[in-house]
Order: sequence, then structure tokens, then C-alpha cells
Amino acid sequence: MPITTVGLDADDTLWHNETIFRLTHDRFAEMLAEHGDRDTIEARLAEVERRNLRLYGYGIKGFTLSMIETAMELTGGEPPAGVIREILAAGREMLGHPVEPLPGVDEALAQLSERYRLVLVTKGDLLDQERKLAASGLGDLFAGVEIVSEKTVETYRTIFDRHGTGAGEAVMAGNSMKSDVLPAIAAGAWAAHIPYVITWAHELADAPVDEPRFAALESIADLPAWVGGIG
Repeated sequence: MPITTVGLDADDTLWHNETIFRLTHDRFAEMLAEHGDRDTIEARLAEVERRNLRLYGYGIKGFTLSMIETAMELTGGEPPAGVIREILAAGREMLGHPVEPLPGVDEALAQLSERYRLVLVTKGDLLDQERKLAASGLGDLFAGVEIVSEKTVETYRTIFDRHGTGAGEAVMAGNSMKSDVLPAIAAGAWAAHIPYVITWAHELADAPVDEPRFAALESIADLPAWVGGIG
């Protein structure tokens, strides 16, 4: 069966994202150094983030709110003067961070767009993801853009029906095994894992190594050849 549609994740697949979050994690730990060691602060922030995902969803704004909540918890509701202001400043800086496609992205997407319908499938804040796509200069290569709250089996079935010829003739590619690979395969699509130097703990999952519709690629530069070899 020929592939007609290729779905692509955005953050940490097309451009840097988690490294920016890690830098802010470092900054946050320094802000609260008097109230716990790095591991304690990181563990509490991760716990608050998990708790808040269903309320705030993914993205910088939700992360900023989780940092504020964590600071309140670690300081007994009385954070040092200026900490909340500094957290908000860190969030604004993240939202204004320059967007630059990762190595090989421009070439790979240009090749893929000549043969397939490209669809951006990403989680996160609507305004921020739209901003990053516009700033990346890649927007014209996509036939469709889907910014979703979660990437589920039904999400992929709906998207590949809407923008293509169904999941059976679609590929999803991204850096998250949990969000980009497993649910896409369960929906009936093919899926490629493209690693990034850092993966958020929430996105970790085991690879479906015995699944014939799965590929572990070294970089996005390998994606056009792999997709071209399907069927």
C-alpha cells in the first residue's frame, strides 16, 4: 500500500525545545537553592507538572504556572522576594526564544513534500506553536497543521482521515516514543522514531522493536529514504 501522508512532530523533531526547558530548569533550581538541593527541586517540579498536565496541557505557559506552584510549595507559601517575578521573566524569555530548524530538517521536508502530503502534528499551546511554525520558515511545506492536547490513537485516525487517505497509508515521525510512535502504530500507521539529545521523562516508553511498521532512525535525514521504501 503506498504512503500518501507523512505526519511530523514539531518540538525536538523540527526545532529545539527540551534544551530550552532544561536551561530554565537550571535557572529555577538556582532561584530556590536555599530551599532544597537540585534533585529535591527537580522531583517536586516534575510532580507538579504531572499533576497539572490535565489542567494546563503542554507548553511553556503551563510549565511557568507549575514553576510558580512548585516555588510556593517549597517555601511554605512565602517565596523569596522577586522569585515569582523571575519565574515569569524566564517564561517570557522561553516564549521569545529564536526558532531554528534542526540540522537536516529543511532538506528532508523539501524532499518529502515533493511526493507526500505533510501534516504537522504537535502538542502544546496554540499561540506558541503557531509562532514557532511561522518563525521556522517551514510552514509552506505543510498541507495541514494539527495542534492537539494529546496524541492518542483516535487523534491519529482522525488526522490521517482528514488530511490523507487513512492511517494505513500514513507515516508519523517524531522524537517521542510515547506520543509519536506507539499511538500512531496502534492507529494503523507506520512510525519512525527520530532521537533528540534530551527526552522529557513524561515522553519515555519502550520501543516496539518487533513491529514491522516501526523504524528507529539516526536522524531526520534518513526519513525520506525510509518512507520511500515502504510498500
